[in-house]
Amino acid sequence: MARPPLSPAWLGAAPGPWQLRRLPVCASTEIELDRWLRRRGGGPMAGQPPLAVIARRQRHGVGQRGRPWQSPPGGVWLSAALPWPPRPAVALGLAVVVGLALELEALGLQPRIKWPNDLLLQGRKLAGVLPRLRLRGDQVRWAQVGVGVNGTNRVPPGAIALGEALAQRLGRRDRRPGCPQARPRVLEWRVLAALAWARDQAAAGGDGGQGETIRRLAESRLQPCPQGVLHGGLRWQVEGLATDGALRLRRGALTTRLQRRF
Repeated sequence: MARPPLSPAWLGAAPGPWQLRRLPVCASTEIELDRWLRRRGGGPMAGQPPLAVIARRQRHGVGQRGRPWQSPPGGVWLSAALPWPPRPAVALGLAVVVGLALELEALGLQPRIKWPNDLLLQGRKLAGVLPRLRLRGDQVRWAQVGVGVNGTNRVPPGAIALGEALAQRLGRRDRRPGCPQARPRVLEWRVLAALAWARDQAAAGGDGGQGETIRRLAESRLQPCPQGVLHGGLRWQVEGLATDGALRLRRGALTTRLQRRF
């Protein structure tokens, strides 16, 4: 199931055909991608290469629930539109975060998924994903994903940069420029590879077996939550994940599901 990790020689070319637009700075890659899609006419993307807008810096990056996302030079700030099955059996957000986790594991790291859409290293935020399905009626036209990954940039409290994590793994002090895998132009190919991996899992979804495989891969990487989560004014214990990305909760004999909409 897991795609082989990228080899250094492979990093000079995009993972499969992509249409890329690079910007030195923008307000938000999500805004720029929406403009690009409108110019294309907004039709289904089946049979077409995915699109991605990549900015060196964002002035007004946005995470889940409209929260600001600090996006200085040194990270990967990217928004992509991918072909996606009209009736997918694979949850978009789960597939993308698992793909990113596999890429990081290829570097010898142990990322954990903080539900619903963050990746952590050492309990600190490394990456965030903003997944959305663009619909016409009940049919999916394409998948749209915003991704932010800290590479060599300075990070706020509670976050971590990939360069710092790799330097620690090598037993060095924080020498972010000395970690080539954390540099944006290298790291962005891993992000694109993770997105392509997620797309391929959705395309191979079949009778839903891929959805269950993605669920298990994501569930095994969930950040432990021994204190449980608050839901409806009560504290529930996390039981696992559903194939649609919902968090399964239990409180005694009661069970429920917690779903996030983006």
